[in-house]
Amino acid sequence: MAEAKELLSISDFYAEKTILLTGGTGFLGKVVTEKLLRACPLVKKIYLLTRTRQGVKPQQRIEELLQSVVFDKVREAAVDFKSKVVPVMGDIAEDNLGLSEEDWEMLQENIEIVFHSAATVRFDEDLKFRTVMVHVSTAYANCDQETIEERIYPPQVDPERLSSSIGWMDNNMVNALTPHLIGNRPNTYTFTKSLAEHVLLQEVENFPIAIFRPSIIGAALKEPYEAGKGVLRSMIGDFNAVADLIPVDYCANMMLAIAWHRVVKRHSIIPVYHLTTGKLNGCTWGSICSILTKLYSIYPFEKVFRRPNFAFQSTKLMHNYWRYISHRIPALIADMTSFCAGQRPVATKSLIYFTSRGWEFSMENYRGLIEDMSPQDREIFYFDVEKLDWDVYFNRYVIGLKKFLLKEDLANLPLAQSRIRR
Repeated sequence: MAEAKELLSISDFYAEKTILLTGGTGFLGKVVTEKLLRACPLVKKIYLLTRTRQGVKPQQRIEELLQSVVFDKVREAAVDFKSKVVPVMGDIAEDNLGLSEEDWEMLQENIEIVFHSAATVRFDEDLKFRTVMVHVSTAYANCDQETIEERIYPPQVDPERLSSSIGWMDNNMVNALTPHLIGNRPNTYTFTKSLAEHVLLQEVENFPIAIFRPSIIGAALKEPYEAGKGVLRSMIGDFNAVADLIPVDYCANMMLAIAWHRVVKRHSIIPVYHLTTGKLNGCTWGSICSILTKLYSIYPFEKVFRRPNFAFQSTKLMHNYWRYISHRIPALIADMTSFCAGQRPVATKSLIYFTSRGWEFSMENYRGLIEDMSPQDREIFYFDVEKLDWDVYFNRYVIGLKKFLLKEDLANLPLAQSRIRR
């Protein structure tokens, strides 16, 4: 077989391909869709599995998504890109993905590549994909291990038996059983992600599949735009522990590269790819606090709320300012709760688990993927964490907070700076 460098570029690999993406309206899914449309302009169709939410139908949800700032660069490059994105009404948690018979047959006939990034896993083995499927898991699926290898770990409980048992239990019984099931894991999200990987190994082993395990997905570095959303708020943790953050654009790029790599390289088992920074370019929580402290002074927020009981800063205004940053904005770094809880709860207890310790992740498949990419593809589909400059990343992150989350005009920056210096 020819070496990957001699084969089609990643962009050409997606030419005339029909893709199904679950979780397409989520934080990562939006960026994957945007990158496909912009960097792979010859892609044929992208089907987004979408359900009705709060009375808004899938068609309307996708129309609103494509009109958002996320797709500004695509709009500049191509006028007809919207025709390539097709919403399909369904629900990943239901049988046959909750699809109508007509849509099920249509996907069976057309789908070549599947990106499964939804929180729930219930792929029926009868759903055929002709080329490859990339399943998005998490680097913390096996967080009860100190060293995590690029392989599927055997589960502590058989997924099929667990599913059957839970079917007849009421909520109280399930809640009582949960601590015994998850063991040393901090929550059910990491536990079910581990089970999902094992299900894929058992149920769809005859299909070309790859598993992608990113660590904490944070704001984008460059694409779709140089900005972030979400704020690092006050929390308990170890300043010396590695904050294993990954920009969302790095995740999207590696997902697209993994599908290509799974096809051009032979694998005797399902390959698992980690995307983590700790081992190659780690940044501690203490370093992040130092960087953000400096940047929030350079780019202060315009609105300040008075909040008591904070002694870090000596002046009253700075005291209230940091209380505002720490407690009034209820987000961590760009959808951080999604990685550790699967939903949107206040996840303080779970987060302490991740901010107070570290893991060692094997990165052999990650390195092999980068080595097999052409220099041009490494530039377009960048995800080399060793080249990530944390000062640049957080600088863009803070500016993004002002522009996109707080809707503040950077022209007012001198005024905000003068207020903080008082």
